[in-house]
Amino acid sequence: MPIWGVVNQKGGVGKTTTAVNLSAGLAQRGCKTLLVDCDPQGNATTNLGINKNRLKRSLYHVLLEAAEADDPSAPLAGAVIPVSPSLDLLPATIDLAGLETALASAVGKDVVLRECLTPLCQTYEWIILDGPPSLGLLTVNILAAAEGVLVPMQCEFFALEGLSQLMRTIEMVKRRLNPGLHVSKVLLTMHDPRSRLNQQVSQEVTQFFGEKVAHSPIPRNVRLSEAPGFGQAAVTRFPTSKGAEAYQELVDEVILQCAVR
Repeated sequence: MPIWGVVNQKGGVGKTTTAVNLSAGLAQRGCKTLLVDCDPQGNATTNLGINKNRLKRSLYHVLLEAAEADDPSAPLAGAVIPVSPSLDLLPATIDLAGLETALASAVGKDVVLRECLTPLCQTYEWIILDGPPSLGLLTVNILAAAEGVLVPMQCEFFALEGLSQLMRTIEMVKRRLNPGLHVSKVLLTMHDPRSRLNQQVSQEVTQFFGEKVAHSPIPRNVRLSEAPGFGQAAVTRFPTSKGAEAYQELVDEVILQCAVR
């Protein structure tokens, strides 16, 4: 069962849009999928129509209780929300911003998410982890739990800025916590094929990552921005839009890649 983290410490590159649409697309293919919102902003939670103010339990409570529990899977009870027949959500709220302080003295705080997710391997075919725009404790937990990393990158001048820091973090986690971790896919977002700058960025990213770059970049598309207002993924709300079609192609590519492996 693949566990993928959608990670980039830069904000505004399309992490949540990618995590939500990848998860919803996998669910549409009949894959039982869990989306874990690991961002204190809780945008993936809102994107799927969940009112954060009404939540009694979220990822924060799960991780906090799991750090002290004998059975780390127990705190999951009552926290996972069904979104569709094949898609579940483990939501996030702003409380998650205090996790690093709350777990400051906890033993094994870097792997508590992995311990929570391990018992779910028999329940789900895919687990997608939506990362925050930072390289703190939450991102380390994602990298410690994940098999693969999906890196969304905006097609702009500073696309590769900070990438070396992300790669160092991935290598550090791989060396110390998760030997099987690897970059599975790099996804170009907000792409405009008519732009010379976009073409240049695409070439630079391809030179750096090679075949790991997704075949279908995600275009700038207003439907991708509108879908969260309806509490749905774009692949669900606007399936014929260019943005949704690009994400459907990504889903097919990801499924094929994992099937080959």
